[in-house]
Amino acid sequence: MAGLELLYHSVSPDISSPQDALICYLHWKLITQGFRCLGAGDEPGANERKSEMLPAGWNADSDLFTLRYRMKDDSRDLLLKGIMMDGSIILNAMDPKLQKVTALTLKVSDFIDPEHLADFDKVYQNTEELQAQVTAHIVSPFEAAKERSVAKEEPRRERNPSPPNPPDHDPLWIPPRHPHGSRQPNWPDPMGPFAVGGEDLNPFGSRSGGMIMDPLRSGFPNPILDPSSGLPNRLPPGSVPPGARFDPFGPPGANRSGE
Repeated sequence: MAGLELLYHSVSPDISSPQDALICYLHWKLITQGFRCLGAGDEPGANERKSEMLPAGWNADSDLFTLRYRMKDDSRDLLLKGIMMDGSIILNAMDPKLQKVTALTLKVSDFIDPEHLADFDKVYQNTEELQAQVTAHIVSPFEAAKERSVAKEEPRRERNPSPPNPPDHDPLWIPPRHPHGSRQPNWPDPMGPFAVGGEDLNPFGSRSGGMIMDPLRSGFPNPILDPSSGLPNRLPPGSVPPGARFDPFGPPGANRSGE
């Protein structure tokens, strides 16, 4: 409890009751949590400043204590009130910004020895229990409420944020349009060890055509399909309608007999 002894000795001339010693302990605990005391009473006074010391008139009323605190970074305020009733002190702490109030009731004789108010080494007892009670009911509730308040103020993050664009990404670039369901031809690798004979198994699935001659891929530049190829005489006009599918009788460009 570093610092409590110095604080106690600084106010020992003003300590006249067991509850004074208990309030001194509560003040020290709040100081260790980053609070500084602004003054006594509900209303702020003139020329107030944050201090680690108990303010003047802090125990003017031995049955009612009112102290105001503020964090060192001004992020939180705390109003502490203590009321004596039947040997117990009823503590109420309120954070005006968070609109949160906590309460704690302590039996003074459980933690303060009234016979040794002038002896710091003997005045406090059951200090571990006292510290646990003050932390659980005065300090921790406000810390948890502050964390929840900060979490609500933070903007919600996207559940599935889009990945960052690569360095060379151009947002104005329009990708080429492809017909729905179109795919690039899956040309076989000519150097593949299993590509031998693939054209024969699928003669129209590649560029070479396999063993079956494809007139459109025969190697002749712009071949002209003549339905009469391979016949001794020319077919009469209109035998093959324009655009009709027709397999010629001979290879493209073959000369008819007699010509």
